Amino acid sequence: MLDPGQQPEQHPAEVTCSRKGCRAKATTQLLWNNPKIHTPERRKIWLGCDEHAPWLEDYLQSRSLWKETLPLTPEESA
Repeated sequence: MLDPGQQPEQHPAEVTCSRKGCRAKATTQLLWNNPKIHTPERRKIWLGCDEHAPWLEDYLQSRSLWKETLPLTPEESA
C-alpha cells in the first residue's frame, strides 16, 4: 500500500511495432512525411519490429512518403 503522497512507481511502456495487430517489441524507426499536408522538414515516426520493418518501409516508399529508416536506440525507446 502507498503512503499518503507517495506516487506509484512508473515503468516506461515497451514500445511496440506500428503494424496493425502486431504487439512485438519495436527495433526500428521509419521516418516519413506526407508532402501534401506536412512541411518538408516534418518527420512522423512509425516503429517496426524485426519482422515488419521491411514491410512498413516498402509501404511508405510505394506511396512516396518514406524519408529514412533508423535503428531504435534504448534511449529513444524509453
